[in-house]
Amino acid sequence: MSRKTERLVNLTIALLATKRYITKSEIFRTVDGYEGTDDSKERMFERDKDDLRNLGIEIEVGTFDPLFEDESGYRIKPENYQFQLGEVNAREITLLSLAAEAWRGASMGPSALSALNKLHAIGIESDTELLLDLAPAIIAQDANLTIAISAITSKTVLSFAYLNEDLQPQSRVLEPYAVTSRYGHWYVFGNDLDRKATRLFRLDRISGEFKLQGRSGTYEIPSDLDVNNAFAKSAELSTAILFLRDGRGLNLRSRGLQSASTNAPIGWQEFSVQYRDRERFVEEILWYGNDVIVSGPTDLRAEILSHLKAGVATYG
Repeated sequence: MSRKTERLVNLTIALLATKRYITKSEIFRTVDGYEGTDDSKERMFERDKDDLRNLGIEIEVGTFDPLFEDESGYRIKPENYQFQLGEVNAREITLLSLAAEAWRGASMGPSALSALNKLHAIGIESDTELLLDLAPAIIAQDANLTIAISAITSKTVLSFAYLNEDLQPQSRVLEPYAVTSRYGHWYVFGNDLDRKATRLFRLDRISGEFKLQGRSGTYEIPSDLDVNNAFAKSAELSTAILFLRDGRGLNLRSRGLQSASTNAPIGWQEFSVQYRDRERFVEEILWYGNDVIVSGPTDLRAEILSHLKAGVATYG
């Protein structure tokens, strides 16, 4: 990582983790990389702000007390630190995986921790737990994702066993066109040779591993490929009404639609969030713990409460 890139990452971490606006003088004292004369630090900081804004990272400017003319401070609100990636190809997934690992390493690395410790030393509290919640994740642990990407790149047919709705494995043969991530899951999309139609397959419902079949270059990927249309024709969407605590549940926020309703408690916001796989959605809500409250529908709320009661009974 270059020195400038490291400084930008550390600046982003400092502005994300702070619980209040931090001034330029505080940034220069705590974030490694700001060196030289006051003028050179100023120029460096202005360039860094421009670079972050060009990356789509919104930096908020404010003061500690609007009634007094305090020095302006800076911060990045967690809810503004979100990216909509859309469709990504095989090469982009690889690069994003590397970027995600770089962030996870940098966010808790010695240089970043040094900045947060220095902020703490001058009385500025930080939220290090929030950094891990914000860390980008390209979850590619499933070996089948790698095989699918390789098959798409080489245009090679895949064969595999797929679990149907009754969790019974069925043999499938596919010309893979694309992989995509939706609703917390990875999917492979392509032409099902047995059913002679395009189909979506969720990777975590593959039984065993993909097998490459035949030679490479045996088919062409359509130029008018539309994965979005495939999702529109797949399983019906359900909608949950959730209360999300300020600055938390960021993955749910990014997928949801905030309501103007005043039903949410103080310090919370109401969101409607769509999902397809109920079991996985329940797991996701439980993972966020007391930062998410299910308002509706009633059956989903009851299921969440049942899981929580079972957890208390088991673990105390």
